[in-house]
Amino acid sequence: MKKILFLLALFSAPAFLKAGNIHEVKYEYQADVKVKVVEYEYQADLLVYVTDYEYQSQGKDQNWFFVKYEYQADTKVFFVDYDYQADIKIFYVKYEYQAKWNKQTKFTGRFKKQK
Repeated sequence: MKKILFLLALFSAPAFLKAGNIHEVKYEYQADVKVKVVEYEYQADLLVYVTDYEYQSQGKDQNWFFVKYEYQADTKVFFVDYDYQADIKIFYVKYEYQAKWNKQTKFTGRFKKQK
């Protein structure tokens, strides 16, 4: 039974994601992805660079641009407190060239909702 539940959770996760505009939601049920910000780079699945302009984030999982309104977002995220709650763990980097996938996950290359 546990295996079946695990497989259901794995395959029901948003398989239709790809980066770009990110909106932080207030409640977990509103999110496409649950995210945990980790303290150290080696702990992260994804090293994220927050861009200053929207065009810099288009088509790149590792570059995020935070938008003010939900309707502007490609992906809605909810930040969790614990690793076990997260779909993906991220670490914010200072420079764009540092941003990349650190570990392969089910979200690699798919971190933006397709329209």
